[in-house]
Order: sequence, then C-alpha cells, then structure tokens
Amino acid sequence: MNILVTGANGQLGTEIRNLASGSVNRFIFSDVSSLPGCETVHLDITDIDAVRIVARSEKVDVIVNCAAYTNVDKAEDDMAFADMLNRAAPENLARVAAETGATLIHVSTDYVFNGRASVPYREDDPKDPQGVYGVTKLKGEMAVQQSGCRYIIFRTAWLYSPYGKNFVKTVRRITSENPSMKVVFDQVGTPTYARDLAALIVKVIDEGMYDRQGVYHYSNEGVISWYDFAKAICELSGNSCDIAPCHTDEFPSKASRPHYSVLDKTLVKETFGITVPYWADSLKDCITRLAR
Repeated sequence: MNILVTGANGQLGTEIRNLASGSVNRFIFSDVSSLPGCETVHLDITDIDAVRIVARSEKVDVIVNCAAYTNVDKAEDDMAFADMLNRAAPENLARVAAETGATLIHVSTDYVFNGRASVPYREDDPKDPQGVYGVTKLKGEMAVQQSGCRYIIFRTAWLYSPYGKNFVKTVRRITSENPSMKVVFDQVGTPTYARDLAALIVKVIDEGMYDRQGVYHYSNEGVISWYDFAKAICELSGNSCDIAPCHTDEFPSKASRPHYSVLDKTLVKETFGITVPYWADSLKDCITRLAR
C-alpha cells in the first residue's frame, strides 16, 4: 500500500519516518518545506488540487495527517492561518480521501475540551474549546467526520520527542543553564511520547485496521502535573536545578490552558489491542535518545 504522511518534518512525522523503515508498505513523506537529510515531497495541504495530484499520481491508500498549527498563544492573533491549517487542510485531505477511497488518519488534541473536568475525558464527552487553537482543531475534526471518507482520529496531549520544540527539550536546556526555574503545578495531564503514538499509527496501517473508524484518545498512562514532569526531566537529564511550583496565573498568556488534560484510553486499548506505556518509562527512553 501507498501511505502519504503530511507534516512529515514535525515531531510525530519524524517518528513515523523512523518506524516506517521496517514496514512492508511504501511511505511518501510530505511537508511544505524540506529539512537537511530528510527526503520529503513538497505539498501544500491547504491547496486541494495539489493534494489531489499527489494522491492520484502516487495511488495513495492511506493519508496520515500530522500537520497542524500548534502555537496556542500565537493562534489568538493569527486565527485565519490557524483555521487554514487546522480546519481547511484536514477538510481538503478528507475530501480527497473520499474521492479516491483512501483512509485518513488525523491527529487532534485535548484542547477540544475545556479542561475543567475531574475525571479522564472520554471520546464522546461534550466539546468546549477555550481558544482559537482548540476551536480550529475541533472544526477540523468535524470536517473530517462530515466528509464521507473513512477516517480514524487520534486525540493526543502534551506531545514530546527528541525532535523540534517541546517541553522536554526546553526543560533540559533551562535546567542545564540555570540554577532555578518555576513550573506550574495546577495543570495536570499525561505526556505523550511521539514515538509511542507513531508506533500505534504504523501498527494500524501495517495490520490494515481501517474498518475501526472513529475517534480515539491516546497519551501515555498515568497522571502528572507540569511541575512534576519538569522535575522528572531534570533528574533523568542529570541536571541540578531548583524547580519550584507556581500557579498558572503567575505566567499570564493570551490563550487559556486546560487545568485538566487527562484522556481516557480505554477505547483505543480495547479496539486496537494495545498496551499503552507508562509516561515515566517513555520519558526515560526519550532522554536516553537525547543524551546520545
């Protein structure tokens, strides 16, 4: 089969590239720009005709959409572009998938919820995004679901990896350069190691589980605050830094952050027959890779 991966130079796309080398399927990695050492097809997914050309010429069977506008604060002032990447682009991919009979695997976010819950969010819980990022991602989900294509949507949270910009790499840098730092303790959730989510996506593709259409939640197991996560990153990195807990209101931002981002993973585990790794185990693996 032919698999088109969009946003292939991002965290998740790069991890899929790493794992796809052992797949029996043919992967076509695409992005709007190329990175040194990365073989990617130039593709602007906001241009539906460009998507059609690639999908038809490459006889694409599955589209994996890893592309998104993820700068939560900047999105508040850049609504048009955020909407283009998070709503219009998935709609384009879904329309082309419907036209060609392909399956679309789309990645979404915990930000579609309001973050005020006290128990893990299930897939069918009420949606109530609190900012432009969450609103545009929810609209993207809805566009995919209404397109008529075969789809699987994975909602995730707190994504990190050895690549790009993320919380783990930022904390490693700050704790290696500074004697102290503050991190919020009143926002809790579960980190997601991009390699673990990539492994699930490749499994779904390689084992042909396309009939299991629907929306699923995926993050690592466990619950932790950003403060505790930072402490673990610092310790595993061998850095000596005094990390102090603080409240969210000590760091004002344009976009509100969810105070509770724990996702219920019962459905994804039962449907795809997987065991989800514990966050601390996955963090150790990422830190080991970074240390190399």
